[in-house]
Amino acid sequence: MNIIDTHQHLWDMKSRTYSWCKGIPALDRSFLMSDYKVAIHGLAVKKSVHVEADVDEPFMLAETRAILALSGEPDNPLAGVVACARPENEGFTQYLDAIAGHRALKGIRRVLHTQRDELSQSSRFRDHTRKLETYHLSFDICVLARQLPLALQLVKHCPDVEFVLDHCGVPLVKERVMDPWRSDIREISRLPNIACKISGIIAYADPAGWQPEDLQPYVEHCIECFGWDRVMFGSDWPVCTQSATLKQWLETLLQLTQHESEPNRRKLFYENAQRTYRLK
Repeated sequence: MNIIDTHQHLWDMKSRTYSWCKGIPALDRSFLMSDYKVAIHGLAVKKSVHVEADVDEPFMLAETRAILALSGEPDNPLAGVVACARPENEGFTQYLDAIAGHRALKGIRRVLHTQRDELSQSSRFRDHTRKLETYHLSFDICVLARQLPLALQLVKHCPDVEFVLDHCGVPLVKERVMDPWRSDIREISRLPNIACKISGIIAYADPAGWQPEDLQPYVEHCIECFGWDRVMFGSDWPVCTQSATLKQWLETLLQLTQHESEPNRRKLFYENAQRTYRLK
C-alpha cells in the first residue's frame, strides 16, 4: 500500500534559527532531506508534505522559499508545503503575496500550542485567516488538548477555509487522559471544514515504555469522530524520534488499523492526503 506522509519537518540550522529546539538536545541539530530519506528507506512512502517547523520569525520567508525550491528537485518525495505564517501580523496579506503561486504551496500554519490562548481569537487573526480561501490555501491548526475549544471558535469563524487538525489535538497520551479531549474532538469534528491528522501522538507517549495499546484509544476516537474520509497519516518526523523511529510509528498505526477494510486504510494512508492537500 502506497503511503503519503502528511507531516514531515526539515530544518537547517546553518541557514536559519529554531529557538524552540534549544531546550530539546535530541532535536537541536539540522534535519535535512537526506536524513528523511534514510528514515523512510524501505517503507512505502511515495509522497510527503512538509509542515513548517516554527522557524524564528525573521527567517519565515527564507524557510518557505528554501522548502518550495526543494520540492522541485528530483528524487525526493516532497509534494506539498505548508508554510510558516503569522496571521496576527498586519503584513500577513503581503507575506502571502510573496509566497503565493508556487505549485507546491498548499497551506500555512501558525503554531498555537506554544502561544497565549487569545492569539487566535483576535479579529485580525480571524480576518486574515479567512483570506486563505482566496489564495486556495488551507490552515494546519496545532493546539493543545485544552485549547481545542479555541480551535473550534476559529474554525467556526472561517467556514470557507479548509483546516487540518495536527496531532489528534495533542492529547495527554503519557498521562492516559481522555477527557475533556474526547468530547472536544467530537465537537470540533462536527464542523465540515476540518480534517484530522493521525500524527504526533507517539511523541506524547511514554518514551521509556509505550505500547501500541497506549495509542489505540486516541487513534480510534479520532477515526470514529472524523470518519474515514477526513483522517490522514502523518509521521511528525523528526519530532517523533523522541519516542520512536518513523518506521516504528508507521508500523504501529498499520497494526492498529490492520482489521479495517483496505479501502478505508487507503483513505487514511494515501487518498485523503492526496485530496486534502491537492497533490499531483
